[in-house]
Amino acid sequence: MRIRGAVIAGLLALTVGLTGCGKSEAEQQADFQKALSSSATKTNRPEACKSLRQEDYDTLLTAWVLKHAIDDMPKKDQDTLDYYDDGEINGSVG
Repeated sequence: MRIRGAVIAGLLALTVGLTGCGKSEAEQQADFQKALSSSATKTNRPEACKSLRQEDYDTLLTAWVLKHAIDDMPKKDQDTLDYYDDGEINGSVG
């Protein structure tokens, strides 16, 4: 739950920080998220993310890495992390 909250807060901050270039903030955020891949790094940005401030890009990249790290974990490990998150195995992580 805390991890999701942090990711959501980061994405919200990213969305608020984006300026319009003919697209809505939601459309821009979706474009930035689609552009990220396993080859994206702090210094190797996808073209679609070049216009982002460094802080916003770091937030987006961190959220992407966390999501994929948790999704790639075996179910048992996800359940363990979920239990340590809030004391229950309730799908709050992953």
